[in-house]
Amino acid sequence: MEQTKYKAAIFDLDGTLMDSMGVWRQIDVEFLGKRGLSVPPDYLDAITPMGFEAAADYTIERFGFPETREEILREWYDMAIYSYANTVPLKKGAMEYLQMLKEQDIKMAVATASDKQLVIPALTNNGVLDMFDNITTVREVSRGKGFPDVYDKAAERMGIHPEECIVFEDILAGIQGARMGGYRAVAIYDEHSVEPAEIIKENADAYIMDFRGCSFPL
Repeated sequence: MEQTKYKAAIFDLDGTLMDSMGVWRQIDVEFLGKRGLSVPPDYLDAITPMGFEAAADYTIERFGFPETREEILREWYDMAIYSYANTVPLKKGAMEYLQMLKEQDIKMAVATASDKQLVIPALTNNGVLDMFDNITTVREVSRGKGFPDVYDKAAERMGIHPEECIVFEDILAGIQGARMGGYRAVAIYDEHSVEPAEIIKENADAYIMDFRGCSFPL
């Protein structure tokens, strides 16, 4: 494989670049627990590919909550922002990998379903914010992670074509959306995933446990 083929890398945030999915599992437990509910097995899978607004709408409709979208979003943010700004770490080997890509003049972006109010503090706290050319969220496009829209927007902002770019994702919808758009899709293991690893591997172009020893391109 030619080392010059790929000019950019796009990273999902939660569960891919950062070890943050445990935060959301705990938020789900506490949020629904306060309302006398347990977390349904399929709930996190359903909301993970969505933007925050869509996830709030889905939650209201599914459980019949009386709160508005804005009220639920504020509650989620209040529960998450401290962790993102202070305690959520990068995945193992991520810092070294990002530094290597930067040294090779590889463009980098984040494409995430999380809101920038959480993304920017998390990247800042880990000292990597300035490494990225852009941060693109699903709220900026019309469709979620099951489609290539968010990756296309991130790539467009870098002036990169899909075939020149690798996408790193931890969820099946993200892998499928990236490949649908013509990107090389690399899946990364996340211990909090409830999706079968074999299914993710079957849909991805490559699969890694973490970024330690990762070389570019894969």
